[in-house]
Amino acid sequence: MKIAIASDHAGFELKQSVKALLLELKCKVLDLGTRNTKPVDYPDYAEAVGMAVREGKAERGILMCGSGVGASVAANKIPGVRAGLCHDHYSAHQGVEHDDMNVLVMGGRVIGESVALELVRAFLGAKYTSEQRHQRRLDKVKAIEKRYTAPGAEK
Repeated sequence: MKIAIASDHAGFELKQSVKALLLELKCKVLDLGTRNTKPVDYPDYAEAVGMAVREGKAERGILMCGSGVGASVAANKIPGVRAGLCHDHYSAHQGVEHDDMNVLVMGGRVIGESVALELVRAFLGAKYTSEQRHQRRLDKVKAIEKRYTAPGAEK
């Protein structure tokens, strides 16, 4: 599986640990930055991961910022991205299974390395179920997105 990964400065150390796990799991990793702990702006990295997923350059994405909130908000502005902020095992796999989540977001200042690695494993191991009830709900989410991204949509 090819994974796009990125973080801002607050998530950098966690990103390095996650990247090492991905390589250990034989994933192809598209590291979109940042490269150190020098302060940067999380929207730039959230957009990079979101676009990599949207354009098919990666099957899924993983993002980290300080709390995870900002990166999640920014990534979800990109049509086709379903980013979920997860700090527990259940949400990391259930978000994929029920909601077809394609970007995992974590807070580098909120969770520790061992929990983060557990969440990455859960995220990567999960598959969208395509059950009728989940598909119906996902179709409604996509319809909302379409209403606001269509030409002439309300701003």
